[in-house]
Amino acid sequence: VGVTGLLLLDEAALLLGMALTGQWNWSYLPLHLCSINVFVCLYNTLFDQNWCKEELYALCIPGAALALLCPSWLDVPSWWTLINLHSISIHALLVLYPVLLVVGGYRPSVRRVPQVLAFLFGSALPIYFLNKPLCTNFYFLNNPYGNVITTAFTNLLGEKYYILGFLPAIAAALALMYLPWVVAARRK
Repeated sequence: VGVTGLLLLDEAALLLGMALTGQWNWSYLPLHLCSINVFVCLYNTLFDQNWCKEELYALCIPGAALALLCPSWLDVPSWWTLINLHSISIHALLVLYPVLLVVGGYRPSVRRVPQVLAFLFGSALPIYFLNKPLCTNFYFLNNPYGNVITTAFTNLLGEKYYILGFLPAIAAALALMYLPWVVAARRK
């Protein structure tokens, strides 16, 4: 509950800060995958749903951890800006929430991976088409620039096909996240 409260306050502080300083634009809508996970955390806190926990474990931990390791928000002149502080704190909290679920007893199941993928691709499709009229890049679906990972995909596959780099990356992340659980289950 505390982490969920901090996530909501963090997201609200960013939106309010950007609005009050005249910097708000459509790209601050909470439609990045990490921002959407703030609401998945809220939904799980309110309704305790296994699909939420699975999505947070399988997508949120690797995505938020990768964002912390390869930040795309460092193009501002100072570390002590609202966007930098928000980006670090929100991603750290997004890693913490599902880790606390696992520490608290939740056990991820590879059987729920199809639900996770349905959520990911089901949310990505409308986001892709929404990006066009809003001139945004939620989920990094419409432009490979500004992110180290998508830039690497572009270098390997070209600008036209960079998005295909997400497929093996998602497969690798899921394999990494579930391999320990599969091994542990087989040992029992």
